[in-house]
Amino acid sequence: MVIGKVREIWRYPVKSMGGEKLDRCAVGLSGIPGDRGWALRDEAAGEIRGAKYLPKLMQCSSRYREQPTDEKIPHVDITLPDGTRVGSDEPNVNSRLSELLGRVVSLRPLQPASDKAHYRRAQPGASVMSRLSRFRPLRPHLGTLIRLARLEAPTREMFSREPDEPLPDFSAIPSELFEFTSPPGTYFDLAPIHLLTTSSLAAMLRLNPAAVWDARRFRPNFLIETESDIEGLVEAGWSGQALRLGELTLKCELPTVRCGMTTHAQAELPKDPTVLRTVVREAGQNLGIYARVVNSSCIVVGDAVELL
Repeated sequence: MVIGKVREIWRYPVKSMGGEKLDRCAVGLSGIPGDRGWALRDEAAGEIRGAKYLPKLMQCSSRYREQPTDEKIPHVDITLPDGTRVGSDEPNVNSRLSELLGRVVSLRPLQPASDKAHYRRAQPGASVMSRLSRFRPLRPHLGTLIRLARLEAPTREMFSREPDEPLPDFSAIPSELFEFTSPPGTYFDLAPIHLLTTSSLAAMLRLNPAAVWDARRFRPNFLIETESDIEGLVEAGWSGQALRLGELTLKCELPTVRCGMTTHAQAELPKDPTVLRTVVREAGQNLGIYARVVNSSCIVVGDAVELL
């Protein structure tokens, strides 16, 4: 069943920075080559961190100097909020980013999945939670275990949840993400591809018309323009289903749990905490969906999107 077409394609050279809007792209089993090819390590915290903790990252943008491939991550040029630029290969790149963010950070390219220390969370108890989450009978009780382990406060900070708001449902989150900041070998939050539909953005606009529901707040790889007769948070029901974009087949995995990144100021978009409050209250904390790649293909803006 055709449900729409590919309206926008996005690749994000540096995790949490503004990305590159593309007319077409190749997609392999690891996603779009070069997507989140770089990230920042917070040296004081001792882990890879994005705009959840370093919100000014969202006021920066990044561009590759040449086309990335699955085998090669090229250098990037970063545009800072004041319009000046710095390259990933310049000697002062880390000092300039540290000055901007008020934290000692270093810009790091992707490392092999075998370098577990590079991706490991610094938070005490993270590895214990990862091991506990591997026991299926315990998974429905992970929220309780987080409270018992005195991890509720940092977890609320991570997801920007108010004291009276529920924490996300952790039962479906892969165990490795309790121990690592991203699946080792990637800087993705969870899966290689992130999808968002125009019908979901329109639904949220109806619920909170004062907010700017721009796709850039949510960092999808593919923004799907749904058919005119499709309304509501349609992708929320796609978990476990297959989607075809052009000749590319994706397997939808989990709805995208939203955090404070959606509220931060970025180019042309003001800071707006009501965005997250509305998603938490009206959309079950989720907007968009993560997907894995079934086959390699090339995608072009305007390609038909089918729900299989």
